[in-house]
Amino acid sequence: GTLAWNTYRHLELYFAIPCMGGVLHTLNLRLPPEQLVYIINHAEDKVICVDQSLLPLLEKIADQLPTVKTFVVMADAPLNTTLPNAVSYEAIVGAEDSIFPWPELDEREAAAMCYTSGTTGNPKGVVYSHRSIYLHTMGACQTDGLGISEKDKIMPVVPMFHVLAWGLPYAATFLGARQVFPGPHLQPRDLAELIQNERITLTGGVPTLWLGLFGLL
Repeated sequence: GTLAWNTYRHLELYFAIPCMGGVLHTLNLRLPPEQLVYIINHAEDKVICVDQSLLPLLEKIADQLPTVKTFVVMADAPLNTTLPNAVSYEAIVGAEDSIFPWPELDEREAAAMCYTSGTTGNPKGVVYSHRSIYLHTMGACQTDGLGISEKDKIMPVVPMFHVLAWGLPYAATFLGARQVFPGPHLQPRDLAELIQNERITLTGGVPTLWLGLFGLL
């Protein structure tokens, strides 16, 4: 499971988890605690990677997550958390060999999983195969898709926990396009400055975000 903003570490997990044979389960940080508990338990997540700024959200429900054995805190500094069995993301990465024997996976195996927001009963999960993510990436790169290329500078504002950020991180990585991540800084002025300073050529997000930018005019 990942409880994280749009960041470079989250992007690393987008590839590391599925490619090592695991299933990337992005957790919606905007859901109420009871729905997060339901989703994590229903998916039987064993590991949760969490941004440091979101620790309070997870600490409140940690005792209700019997399947979770390890919490990976995505931070550089020494950990300051009440989560049991918490380890540092950077410590894990730094301790490993740079060579990893990637397993051979069937293209129809599960690669990622997202849940609905539970507007009609309990949230429901959708599983994405390696094949479906690959085909979606190919479609996004087509002229009649998003028409993006290596020359683009792409900023996914749509959350990476929301239908895999519409596939933008996968497509941008496939093309070698530059990616810019706003993290938790989603206020109109923050987004406007990123778009201007980083010379973003393509972004994506719900209308509410862009209406906020219009208010700056």
